[in-house]
Amino acid sequence: MRLLVTLLIVLTCRVGVADDYWNQFRGPHTDGTTTETGLPVTFGDDSPEIVWKTPVPGRAWSSPVIWGNQIWLTNAPEIQNTTPEKPKLDKPLIMSAVCVDLETGKVIHDLNLFDVDTPQFTHATNSYGSCTPYIEAGRVYIHFGAYGTACLDTSTGKKIWERRDIECNHWRGPGSSPIVYGNLLYLTFDGYDQQFIMALDKNTGDTIWRSDRNIDFGTNDGDAKKGYSTPILIQSKGREMLISPFAAATIAYDPKSGKPIWTVRHGGMNAAGRPLFGNGLVYINTADGPNPLVAVPPDGDGDITSQIAWRSNKAIPKRPSEILLGDLMFMMNDGGVASCVDATTGKEIWTKRFGGDYWASPLCAEGRIYCFSQSGAIPIFNAAREYELVAENKLGDGFIASPAVAGKSLILRSKSHLYKVQNVARSDQ
Repeated sequence: MRLLVTLLIVLTCRVGVADDYWNQFRGPHTDGTTTETGLPVTFGDDSPEIVWKTPVPGRAWSSPVIWGNQIWLTNAPEIQNTTPEKPKLDKPLIMSAVCVDLETGKVIHDLNLFDVDTPQFTHATNSYGSCTPYIEAGRVYIHFGAYGTACLDTSTGKKIWERRDIECNHWRGPGSSPIVYGNLLYLTFDGYDQQFIMALDKNTGDTIWRSDRNIDFGTNDGDAKKGYSTPILIQSKGREMLISPFAAATIAYDPKSGKPIWTVRHGGMNAAGRPLFGNGLVYINTADGPNPLVAVPPDGDGDITSQIAWRSNKAIPKRPSEILLGDLMFMMNDGGVASCVDATTGKEIWTKRFGGDYWASPLCAEGRIYCFSQSGAIPIFNAAREYELVAENKLGDGFIASPAVAGKSLILRSKSHLYKVQNVARSDQ
């Protein structure tokens, strides 16, 4: 019976009422799953499934977000630093936001939001525009870390408010994405010099609360204190919690006050994966350390490190987030190794080596896992206890941004273009 229930959960990938929007990093469920059906499975550069292809010049790894007929993403110039010296610029570096029409692929807005005269060092593996926006009816929240945060009117593109006074030395570049809960906008700053999370009034941009990490990192090296993870909000046993991983630990906060509820110390640094919640456990990707994936029940208080249910170091991704479906977890690590583990125990069920570099987080739709490599390879396999390849596609010049979904379409940002991919036979259904 347990196997049957698991298979039903896995094969449906939460199929039910269709998603109305893709509003944030990893979508409306915050976990890379979609309830949409009829997404394309086989496609390529010259296939009819490519409805449109729009150039997006620059260098930015933020993922697209979608509301109604608009797709929003951030952008920044092509500037790479190989040493921690600030780049010498002939003109200010411009942080921008781009809005694309979902139906036609035409650019609606290309907005220069922030001019930066002396940008910080950003590592070659990062960009100045890596934070994914958050979008809701009439508003989109654009975040560039310490360079600035703005709330835009989605119809006009005009700024409703902005903040440019939040200081943080990101050292290798910002990466955490904003999220919204009620009237609060949460921003995460885990930099070289400061590590904190804060909540703004989403209507005005005013600070509601700020909570410094206030833990012993076990080092004075700021490079080991950085993090890039995006929090999630959960409810467990009547408590609302904002789960926020960072270097060395994860803290659960009261989302309204910012007061810490519990802390789990797991080690690691540079965490980028978004946490997951299911089976009575919070799954945390620590990116580094001896056991870069841990599972912990979220119902304690204070230091709950002793309550960690399991740890794993087998083929764990550093940058891509995992997919959780019932009691199965699916992963594609940075080096192209896909795996399935028992989410209740952490025990490996199967692994498959594809090779290549994978930084984008995978997508689950209709019982299939889509993965996106930096070379443009897009393997698709079944989300099941037995490995089965569904398709192997190749598109564009490769992916670092994670995928989005709009109806029966995949919205994919490659290193140079934005794509709408849709089954031709189902385009008018």
